[in-house]
Amino acid sequence: MQRREFSISAASVAAAATLGAACVPGVAFAQAQAYRSGSDYLTLDKSAPTEAPAGQVEVVEFFWYNCPHCNAFEPQFEAWAKKVPKDVYIRRAPVAFRADFEPQQRLYFVLEGLGKIEELHGKVFNAIHVEKQTLNTAEQVTAWAEKHGIPKTKFLEIYNSFSVATKARKSTQLQDSYVVDGVPALGISGRYFTSGTQAKTLERSLKVTDYLIEQSRGKAK
Repeated sequence: MQRREFSISAASVAAAATLGAACVPGVAFAQAQAYRSGSDYLTLDKSAPTEAPAGQVEVVEFFWYNCPHCNAFEPQFEAWAKKVPKDVYIRRAPVAFRADFEPQQRLYFVLEGLGKIEELHGKVFNAIHVEKQTLNTAEQVTAWAEKHGIPKTKFLEIYNSFSVATKARKSTQLQDSYVVDGVPALGISGRYFTSGTQAKTLERSLKVTDYLIEQSRGKAK
């Protein structure tokens, strides 16, 4: 699949809202056996790298803080993630479809390194989509972090570190391995890819993910 140029328009937001409203509770479960590669999800030609411990199934959430779809999906994903079995390993991968996405990538990995994802991850979304703050540059994300209790010198030390640069680069490489062409999206076990677009709704994408987790059990290395 060739990656499309990534953009978000008012029309696409409205379309996503319509798709989300069209989801009928219970239908996804009834159709579980009907999920098909190429329709509800994609099977990768070449496996993507995973970080899950042996015997666990990895699920990767691809996101971008500026994306309104990701903002809407995040509470659904968090609620789902709290209920997954113990053999499911979950991680997030901030995308960079362009070079100017990198400050937000690095912001995520700084929060991760400081153990502040649970405290501040949702607040980044809120700052952008509710408070209408612009967090697109290193200076802007640094100022935001400082307002939330992270000393500027400490933030910049981690932000500019080799470790964070490496994580940002690997996150971009992972999105390319999964051929991510829009967010939010989900990668499963290094083998499968689905999204709200692929699965028809964001809610249904989680049902498809449940199905692919079952498919992956026993195959995890």
